[in-house]
Amino acid sequence: MGSVKFLTGLVAAAGLALATFSGAMAGDTSRPDVSFGKTISQSDLAAWDIDISTSDGAGLPPGKGSVAEGKKLFAELCEACHGEGAKGGPQFGKMFGGFESMKTSKRKLNPGSMYPYAPILFDYTRRAMPMDAPQTLTNDQVYALTAYIYNLNGLVADNAVVDAKALKAIKMPNRDAFIVDDRPDASAVRCMRDCKPL
Repeated sequence: MGSVKFLTGLVAAAGLALATFSGAMAGDTSRPDVSFGKTISQSDLAAWDIDISTSDGAGLPPGKGSVAEGKKLFAELCEACHGEGAKGGPQFGKMFGGFESMKTSKRKLNPGSMYPYAPILFDYTRRAMPMDAPQTLTNDQVYALTAYIYNLNGLVADNAVVDAKALKAIKMPNRDAFIVDDRPDASAVRCMRDCKPL
């Protein structure tokens, strides 16, 4: 008896699917009375449009932060992964020093040594940190953390206050040690309409 009910249900479902498919094939293009989504506004986009041109700092937001504020924030928010005083922790290594390592096979991977432009640290921190709650820091907090890390690297003074102007002015120690990637496949030009084939 159960298999008869199952078979009857299966035939009914197949019939419904066939009728729906036939209607679609016959040109039934009517839309349901519902609509999904909404037109996105410029203010909606602003929250996502946070990219920074790291070579010149274009797009850095208003705000500022001091080394002292950054040190306090680091202890509260960053120490668990990066260690006390950014000396290395359970997740990541030391965040300062190693400038001379750029010319060796044992490079020190930290902001002071491996970033050619100072705004990179701000951009990365604002997008990805803290790891368990990315994009929750205010611009002032990100500037403060950036000031603290660059102070540990000897790039800003102990009493420094970092803002967009100050960040753009920092010349990174290994800035000129990087080579330009001039491979043909890396030279794409942004194009949105009427693009020429490569």
